[in-house]
Amino acid sequence: MLNEFAKECKKFLGDRLYDKYILRFAHSIDASCYRYIPKLVLKVKNEEEVCKIIKLSNKYNIALTFKGAGTSLSGQACSNSVLVLTMYKMKDIKVSSDYISCSCAVIGADANIALKHLNKKIGPDPATLNNASIGGIFSNNSSGMCCGVSYNSYHTVKSIRVILNDGYILDTSDEDNVNYFMHTHSDMVNKIYNLREEIIQDEELVKNIERKYKIKNTTGYSINALSDFSNIVDILNHIFIGAEGTLGFVSKVEYYLVDDYFHKACALIFYKNLSLAAKAVNILAENKNKVSAAELMDYACLKSVSHLEDMPEQLNDIKEGNCCILVQLESNSKEQLEKNVQFITKALSVVNDLFGINFSYDEKICENWWKVRKALLPICAKQRETKSTIITEDVCFTMQTFEEGINEISMLFKKHNFNGIIFGHALSFNVHFIISVVLDDEKSSKNFANFIDDLAVMVCKLDGSIKAEHGTGRMMAPFVEMEWGKKAYEINKKIKNIFDSKNLFNPDVIISDDKQIHLKNLKPSHEIDEYLQYCMECGFCEKVCPSKNLSLSPRQRIAVKKEIARLKQLNTKNKEEQEQLEQLLKDYEYYAINTCAQCSMCASACPLEINSANIADEYKNSHSKGLFLANKIAQNLKTTSFYTKKALKVVNWLNKKDFLSQTSIAFNAIFKTAILPTNMLNANDYKLNSKDYNFTNNVVYFSSCLNRLFKIEKNKSIQEVFENLCKKAKINCIYPEDIEELCCSKAFKDYSLKKDMFDIAKKSLTSLLKASKDGRIIIVSDHSACSAQMLDNLKKYPEFKKLKIMDMQSYIVKHILHKLKIRAIDENIGIYSVCASKKNNWTSDIKTIAKSCTKANIYEHTNTFCCAFAGNKGFIRPELNKSALEDFTEYFSTKKVKKIYSTSSTCELGISFNTNIKCENIIYLLDELS
Repeated sequence: MLNEFAKECKKFLGDRLYDKYILRFAHSIDASCYRYIPKLVLKVKNEEEVCKIIKLSNKYNIALTFKGAGTSLSGQACSNSVLVLTMYKMKDIKVSSDYISCSCAVIGADANIALKHLNKKIGPDPATLNNASIGGIFSNNSSGMCCGVSYNSYHTVKSIRVILNDGYILDTSDEDNVNYFMHTHSDMVNKIYNLREEIIQDEELVKNIERKYKIKNTTGYSINALSDFSNIVDILNHIFIGAEGTLGFVSKVEYYLVDDYFHKACALIFYKNLSLAAKAVNILAENKNKVSAAELMDYACLKSVSHLEDMPEQLNDIKEGNCCILVQLESNSKEQLEKNVQFITKALSVVNDLFGINFSYDEKICENWWKVRKALLPICAKQRETKSTIITEDVCFTMQTFEEGINEISMLFKKHNFNGIIFGHALSFNVHFIISVVLDDEKSSKNFANFIDDLAVMVCKLDGSIKAEHGTGRMMAPFVEMEWGKKAYEINKKIKNIFDSKNLFNPDVIISDDKQIHLKNLKPSHEIDEYLQYCMECGFCEKVCPSKNLSLSPRQRIAVKKEIARLKQLNTKNKEEQEQLEQLLKDYEYYAINTCAQCSMCASACPLEINSANIADEYKNSHSKGLFLANKIAQNLKTTSFYTKKALKVVNWLNKKDFLSQTSIAFNAIFKTAILPTNMLNANDYKLNSKDYNFTNNVVYFSSCLNRLFKIEKNKSIQEVFENLCKKAKINCIYPEDIEELCCSKAFKDYSLKKDMFDIAKKSLTSLLKASKDGRIIIVSDHSACSAQMLDNLKKYPEFKKLKIMDMQSYIVKHILHKLKIRAIDENIGIYSVCASKKNNWTSDIKTIAKSCTKANIYEHTNTFCCAFAGNKGFIRPELNKSALEDFTEYFSTKKVKKIYSTSSTCELGISFNTNIKCENIIYLLDELS
């Protein structure tokens, strides 16, 4: 049946149907502790495709699991059948004055960015907000630090679009659609109303539902939708919340907005033990109208983050058992906020804290504290035992049982031999905990099973929720009946049956007949490179990765590397496993190495700063050929450049009507030879001679080898433009004497580990030391990627640390811009801050230059973090560059801009090629207008 299903899906999905093992395995990865390898992976881009897939699943009885960002922790996005990826497109956002409409693939943080001008935000605020999709946030009923119970999806939803088990698209914001649904799905509607009637006739059950949803609860379905509402639209809006894709596919959500307050104040308050902290939490909870968040962190949490920079001094003085609460207050009035701070400080004074209560209004300090809190999970993951897997769960207690509950969890840690940590949203009495389990070890695995059993019993005894906000998933599916009781559990089963009678939507999630499902198919762990070992596959890196829609993302590269290690260590004779290993080794070079842009943006998004680009670096250095040729080029760069320019002129002459360009593109598709872009490169014959006008100020100009080789189309060379700007600002422009022989070394990165490789980086630094008069003159680099490489070189060679190297955009903002008279144009322009600029915090500089050049709008697609031209990769792997710029191209297709401006020539080349909008360095515009 699967083959027939796949054939029909292939007709409309094309190459977005994945059956290769490397892709099936890679896309199975999420942040949970489970390992399920789908038989087929489908990547969808719209509702129409989802409808077709659902209808085919019914036709062939094929189970489907929908996966968004994959940040879920409880095994709700895993499948050993067909996995449907929903993050490719479906990213529409529409903003109104009191609500926002978001398609399922919209990242939560991006929704808030769209609302920033209104000083509003969506209610849910999970720690994964920067990565989690709206579809996942809604389908898990995620809450978070500040939203509590009051502002989660259940209490802020306005309407939904959901695709049902027969492919019908139900839109609860459309009255005609709902009326048609009532007519065509009358049997479903009647069953829903009958189930509601069954609940409200049972007074004891209604009271139980009301009691359990006064605190955070995501155990089972949102059965409160049936007791809280009588209108079918309201019931449908709420029944799918927290359903984890088991009842249908939620394609769009409309949320009512909540205030994003102007003013915030935070305090880290330390206590001797958890019991004292719990008393303080009760005081804060009694004053919820003044407090927006209270995050508990136990001693183990504090020790895990004590090594980080900018941590409070008090961490040096804490002792075993100490803990703290991160408290946040918010208000649109600074005066009111200060009053609330004084009130809370006084209210908490009855509980003895360790170091006093000191609130900070400093945004950077508060952000740093929150950054630590949000990164606790991966930070603790790094400190786990080798070969162990991180398990994180969350429970919720009542105010009356909170203190007892957290002490009980600590006792369970000791009883089952786990060094766990406790943290969480204390204002909601919601506790998270982390334990490290060696799942391959029988004793450790048994301890884990017993721990979960005891935990469930304890939480139920204290009238709490076994699952507070992470969703039921597989982890707690066996315990839904224990928490809710037989009567309510039967209601849960009936809900599933109404919407998915064939059990084809995400089977074994929330409702499962297998009482051991939470202990099955757990991820094995195998030792690989130490810096990669501690990746817990959270997916924080994926948002910024330029190859995520083409090949693999960083967490997938690491996971596949682990899988290769696992299969090698098995030394198996199993035919299937042998074939899997052979396929992985065969495909790894393209999917993990050749299509990695090596931009290292992943490290900037990873809380552990894991740089998966090193995988490609190490692979290339161990497999690379052509060392002899590379050495010769490095030692004879001037000669190589001379002949390259000659060749470029010949190619340009032959490339009449883009014949060679089109031919090269065709050849690249077959033989992976280099392409010649249609916006052809021109040889740069501009002579680099120092311009000394006897001005007081000097700058050393280190022009990159790329910019010395070519210029895009028939513009002036970038060197001529920068010289001109310097002259206007009365600055002498000095080139190193041997500039044509110098290179930052980025072009030779693939050979950086070779001992016998000519050290061109050191040669360049030596020359720059002389030109800058022993570091007294600032050095400017005209290619942002090269600027970043030069700064990295200074770390490698500390003897040159006195050199002051600046990227050109930053130098212009600081030393030139204020000296120019600029005639700003009334014309929209686009800008693109390259990955090197983002990593080095130079992004604001290109914006500053752009603002000085135009009175009209400046457009920037902020979710393109790297264009992936990646030096020479854009010529060899143009599909990588094209894929990375797909959303960028779509964004600028709707903007009325004639040009896009950037700061790296190769990136500009790729943007011009893929968007058909000319892209050039921002200094061309600045020179033209000044």
